[in-house]
Amino acid sequence: MAKLTLVRGIPGSGKSTLAKALTEGSDAVHLETDMFWMVDGEYKFDISRIKLAHEWCQNKTRGCLQEGINVVVSNTFTTKKEMAPYFEMARELKIIPQVITCQAQYGNIHN
Repeated sequence: MAKLTLVRGIPGSGKSTLAKALTEGSDAVHLETDMFWMVDGEYKFDISRIKLAHEWCQNKTRGCLQEGINVVVSNTFTTKKEMAPYFEMARELKIIPQVITCQAQYGNIHN
């Protein structure tokens, strides 16, 4: 059975760094909404597409989990509402998600 880990915290708290460390050398996949904005290696954020970005991350996560692939998702997840789609997919797939909260301050790509 696949595992789902949600890494949450404010921007610059170390979410991406931790998620990369958790997936390095394993068969797990690291996903985050920020990946949607990467175009030819450049981060191109567009607030008008934020809903699409979150749907993209959720759909990628679901697809991996359905294929039995472990997933680590790192997003801010500042509210339960933001985590709800992931909890729902975990419930549907009979997965107990793990939630990790990052609290460090490292700076971030959003300035």
